[in-house]
Order: sequence, then structure tokens, then C-alpha cells
Amino acid sequence: MKLQIIPRQDAIPAFGPQTNRIQHIAYYPSGNTYEGNEITEKVVSKILSEIPRGIEVRLSLDPYGETDFLEIICDGEWLALGSSSNGGQENYYSYNPAFAGTEELCPLTSGGQSPIEKYLAINDIAAGTEADAYFIRTGGLYPRIDWAKQLG
Repeated sequence: MKLQIIPRQDAIPAFGPQTNRIQHIAYYPSGNTYEGNEITEKVVSKILSEIPRGIEVRLSLDPYGETDFLEIICDGEWLALGSSSNGGQENYYSYNPAFAGTEELCPLTSGGQSPIEKYLAINDIAAGTEADAYFIRTGGLYPRIDWAKQLG
């Protein structure tokens, strides 16, 4: 997979701390979902508090959960983020420069099947949780972590 690395930035654009852009939440593998008005601040807080303990969830800006989403996979030590937008034409992944150039796998799998390379997962769970909160509030990628954009 060819990637364009987007280095972290120090500046974070202002955003509303209680804003919610998410329209659909799906937990894996349980299949539990939340939609529209079911996505309350309590649900958002629950998800953010579960991340450090381990979670696999998809947050979508689309009411059907099919497009414009952020996939979060965490086991408490590793956290992988995958964002897909524009009908799957634009894909971004969390990026770990400490493992650049290696194909070593972390213990996480996407969808319970596809192994995730260490260079696409981070160990800074707090920063990953902030990235998830930022996506919930803005629908965008958190600028204070490195990202890898999939090319071609």
C-alpha cells in the first residue's frame, strides 16, 4: 500500500466541546448500534471512556453508517484509527513513525480478520482518544497525531 505521510501539527483548530457530528455508531463484534438522537453526550462519554480499556467501534457521519466513518480499534496498549470518506475514495490511517519501513504486526485486527501493521497503530492511547473526540466533535482528522493517506 502506498502512503502519503501527514505529520502531526501542534495547532488544533477551535471546536465546540459538546458538538456532535456523529450520526451512526456501531460496536463490533456485538453489533450494538446507536443512531441519530440516540447518540447523546452520555453515549459519547461512554465510548471515550471505553477506549483505553479496549474497544472496536465505527463512528459515522452518515446516518446509515456506511460511509464517512472513523474505525477505532484498541486493546488498551495499541490503538488503530482508520478513516474513510467520499465513498471509500479517501482513506487515512493513524501512523506510527517509530515503525516506519517495517511490516511487523501489532496484536490488533480490523474486522476481527485483517492484521494491522505496527506503523498503522499508535501506543499513545490518550492522543488516540483525543483524536476520537475530535472526530466526534468536528468530523475531521485530529491534527496532533501523524496520519497516513492511502494513495492509489
